[in-house]
Amino acid sequence: MGRRLRSVWLISLVLLFVLLAACSSGAGNNAGEATPAPTASAEPEVTPSVEPTPELAFTAPLTGLKQETEATARPVAVMINNLKPARPQSGLTNADVVWEVLAEGGITRLVAIFQSTDKGTDAIGPIRSIRPYLIDIGESYGAILAHSGASNDAYDILQHQDKPYLDEISNAGPYFWRSKDRKAPHNLYSELDKLRAGAEKKGYRSDVTVPAYPFAEEGATASGAPATSIQIKFLLKDYKVSYDYDAAGGLYKRLVNDEPHTDMNNGEQLSAANVVVLGANHKTLDDAGRLSVDLHAGGSALLFQNGKVTECEWVRDNDNMVRLMNDGTELPFIPGKTFFHVVPNTPTFAEHVIYG
Repeated sequence: MGRRLRSVWLISLVLLFVLLAACSSGAGNNAGEATPAPTASAEPEVTPSVEPTPELAFTAPLTGLKQETEATARPVAVMINNLKPARPQSGLTNADVVWEVLAEGGITRLVAIFQSTDKGTDAIGPIRSIRPYLIDIGESYGAILAHSGASNDAYDILQHQDKPYLDEISNAGPYFWRSKDRKAPHNLYSELDKLRAGAEKKGYRSDVTVPAYPFAEEGATASGAPATSIQIKFLLKDYKVSYDYDAAGGLYKRLVNDEPHTDMNNGEQLSAANVVVLGANHKTLDDAGRLSVDLHAGGSALLFQNGKVTECEWVRDNDNMVRLMNDGTELPFIPGKTFFHVVPNTPTFAEHVIYG
């Protein structure tokens, strides 16, 4: 009997210990409440750095467009072939100003003025010969003249009047090249970096004062009669230059014989914020049809901008630049590129331009 009681007592003691151990293991926990998991510390959000927009503190003198750096380079005037086999040309979308002037045979030549562009390695051409009045245009900008060949009168001016010129034929061949994609003479090219290197090699000045045009304030609109389409006639009936105004971009888009006139380098259609037509006296000099074009006497002009036209006069100013005047005040350009066209005064200036 005593042994049996002792066994019961031992079993009861073991159960008591088990019960106490179970209770102590749950101490400090509230029933029905989950212990929260430790929270990981959140990493601070990183805001991506934004590159500051460069300040456009300078204005290009020939386009009026804002730039990061000051455009102080000496202008370069390149004589561009405009015969059909030479189109589309290369590099014209980089020019600040383009002039279109008659050459012999009723064809036109383009004089492209490069000053503010940074596209120094883009091809420019095809390049052709120069005439005295084309020298005159380049000189009005204080430009280096780039060409291939010249009329006798032009060579006389270049060689005896100390002009800064780079001629592929007579003095600067290494700074030009021939393309295999076109037949000569419509395949001669260069680029601004090469031409500037040639000018430096020859010791031509680079520290010239670059002339400037006046420009309207940003957002300014032109007044005048509507002119959203322009047609310019030179001499040949099968050669027609026209412009269509793109109101969305504020630009006149250039066409030749109703086809977009494009730049071979990038496929872009040539366009201008300002289209100018000047009337000048033309004189035929010889049987070859070489011309004298008077770019000093002044005369009638039309300025097209913002889909409007202003009748005005052109004068050769004291700084040698062609300026557009109305009632004694110089007319400002809209910032952007400008295309000049010089047409004969005969039979009348007005007969060479149709617009509406």
